Amino acid sequence: MAKPNYAFAKRQRDLAKKQKKEEKLKQKAEAQQRPAQAEELPQPPADKTPNE
Repeated sequence: MAKPNYAFAKRQRDLAKKQKKEEKLKQKAEAQQRPAQAEELPQPPADKTPNE
């Protein structure tokens, strides 16, 4: 029976953790930029149509 390769498993876990952390930081950076962009772009006026 083959021995488990613990070093390989640990490396895979660490790489997955690092990738997840980078994605989270990227999402936070995008979220911080979205409100700044919303302030810069004026909202178009809403169409006033009768509800009838």
